[in-house]
Parts: sequence; structure tokens; C-alpha cells
Amino acid sequence: MSNLENQALTQQVPHLFIVMGVSGTGKSSLAQQMADELSLVFVDADDFHSEQAKRHMAANKPLTDEMRAPWLAAIIAELNALHQQGKSVALAYSGLKSAHRELFRVLGFHCHFFYLVASKAVISERISNRESHFFSAELLDSQFEAMQTPLLSEQDISTINIDRNFLSVANEISSLAQLITRKANNV
Repeated sequence: MSNLENQALTQQVPHLFIVMGVSGTGKSSLAQQMADELSLVFVDADDFHSEQAKRHMAANKPLTDEMRAPWLAAIIAELNALHQQGKSVALAYSGLKSAHRELFRVLGFHCHFFYLVASKAVISERISNRESHFFSAELLDSQFEAMQTPLLSEQDISTINIDRNFLSVANEISSLAQLITRKANNV
């Protein structure tokens, strides 16, 4: 698909594509790839964590819902501003809680989630190979415990197995995003 066709698809109706999963699944890289390929604005939820929250996680302590509240508010404020500009977005965001996922559905975008899954062993290995990230590998268990599997009512979530090479996963996500965009815009 040409860049001009991608722009036409995403300009008709603002979309919010959320790449979600526990830490180490490749959310940021995959959302960035999708944003580049489909001419979307890339937003990384990690950029909205306070320094205090980053230090908390680096000290092997999971965030509480109270600590997540200002983080979520900052992400939503950014998304609202982008929506007002008619921009479509690829967001890298954990999406651990069903109630938190619901906050994004009411923003006025056509919203769709890509839920990245793999075994804990695969994700643990990926985390151990990351450099200069505030998230401690020791917190992975707390991420798996906090991750609420999508509910049957959450029909806007596609599960993506990431236990394969990056390009295969990225191509699957981009293809699905293009299909979803076409359906929403009746193209």
C-alpha cells in the first residue's frame, strides 16, 4: 500500500491502535513500526511515567492503581489533543486492566487493541536482553498477575502471538490495522 493510500485511510476517521501486553513483549517497537508504515502518530505510554514511578519500578516495586492514575490522565490528555487535530495514533501501552482499557474506548477514536502474548520464558529472555530500560525483569511476575485477559465483551482486541521474528509480527499487525481501518471507513 502506498504512503498516499495509507494517509487517505487514516485521515477519514481518527483511529487509535493500542499495542498492549506485559513488559518485554515489544509494544514500543511494534507500535513505532506500525506508525511509520501507516503514517500514524506514535505515542509511547512509558514516556508519561513520572520519574518517581520509574524509580519505583526500577526498585522492583509494581505500580498501584493510585500511582497509575496520573499516568493514565497524562496519556489521555495527549490522545485528546491528537484526536482534536484529527490524528490517528499507534499507542504502546500495557493495557493490564480491563477498566483502564475502557478509558481509551470513550475518547472518540475508532479504537482497536493488539494484545501481544508469549510464554513467560520468552518474554523474560527479551527483558534480560534490553538495555537502559527502567523496568526490572524481577517485576515480570507482577505484570503477568496484573494482566487481565480480555473479556468476551472486548471485541476490539486481536491477540497476536509474538513468539516469532519481529517482522512477521509487525506485518500481521499492520495488515490487521489496514483491514480494520478500511472496514471502519468503508473503503
